[in-house]
Amino acid sequence: MRYGANLILGYLFGTDIAGRDLAVYSDDTFLVSFPRSGSTWTRFLIANLLHPEIEVSFANLERLIPDTSSQSNRRLKQTPRPRLIKSHEYFDPRYRRVLYIVRDPRDVVLSYYHFQRKYRHFDDSFSLDQYVTGFIQGTINHWGTWGTWAENVNSWLATRSGNEDFLLLRYEDMKDDTPRELERIARFLGIEPAPERLTRAIQLSSADRMRKLEQAQSDQWVATRNKRNDIPFVGGAEAGAWRTELPAKSIAEIENAWGGLMRSLGYELQAVETGVPPSPLTPILGTARK
Repeated sequence: MRYGANLILGYLFGTDIAGRDLAVYSDDTFLVSFPRSGSTWTRFLIANLLHPEIEVSFANLERLIPDTSSQSNRRLKQTPRPRLIKSHEYFDPRYRRVLYIVRDPRDVVLSYYHFQRKYRHFDDSFSLDQYVTGFIQGTINHWGTWGTWAENVNSWLATRSGNEDFLLLRYEDMKDDTPRELERIARFLGIEPAPERLTRAIQLSSADRMRKLEQAQSDQWVATRNKRNDIPFVGGAEAGAWRTELPAKSIAEIENAWGGLMRSLGYELQAVETGVPPSPLTPILGTARK
């Protein structure tokens, strides 16, 4: 009874977190990824693409493209339809139209390590190599909600690959050729990808601009409010930082655990040959880019 009462009160007062319990409508579109895969940058890109009439910032991002992991059910129901919603959830059959971002897990683990330090989930004495082991095993914070990197990615690719309502995006491709990938996003969303519109959205979503906005608005955004200020939310925004920042032992651990899936997504393995047979999902990347 107490649990049910708490749920009702949380909904009425808007203090609950929607998460996997959100109400889904048929005209919703979801921007999904495992955490620290580039979803905040992508939200800025899309918000600037959709709303050229306003200045997109951390102060209004949750209103424009709300996040199921920080917003209440009541708040999400108040978002004008059709809604574009950000989520980190593993496969949910109710999500009909999905843009899914994938990022090299060797970079994801680096970004998530610093993110969880920012959130004070552990102190700075907890080493990176310890963290990588927990990251793979699924014993680090939130894994019960979103699964491990491989579980989250596989849950979407195995069920939605080749579906016309599913767009796979690689963070590395977005960094390498942002205009091309943003054009794919625009077409998926039914937006005419005029070059000047794409260029404007890219310029207003640069990492430098986002860092400046974070410094000025960290107390206005739910994801940075009351968190450590000495560790930025918008990090290096690089692809391939793992090559110089991850210990060799940690690289080998990740590749041994998920090498087959990584190869299927076009990520070259550096440390070891895993002995894992090629994933049956190998055609996914090529199919998704068509």
